[in-house]
Amino acid sequence: MSRPPEPPVFAAPWEAQTFALVVSLHDAGLFTWADWAQALGRHGDRTADYALWLETIEALIAERGLTSPAALAERRAAFARAAAATPHGEPIRLENDPGPA
Repeated sequence: MSRPPEPPVFAAPWEAQTFALVVSLHDAGLFTWADWAQALGRHGDRTADYALWLETIEALIAERGLTSPAALAERRAAFARAAAATPHGEPIRLENDPGPA
């Protein structure tokens, strides 16, 4: 008797990348798993999906002085500009960022 296929663990590549980033930063000693759980818990009853993981890791690296909220905001803006400048179906690359208008 065959089993039905398992659903994918990650719905999109960015989710796997976010997971790997969290594990890598933990392994590098940036935070403990207790720190991580506490940081995720700051969001109350919000479902801990990978969007929340990304927000949480951004907050942790800013709190630990590895980046600033302004630098994170600029990176998000650069990505949005690059996405808008990228032809449909092509990979989004930050080098496609035309810069602020």
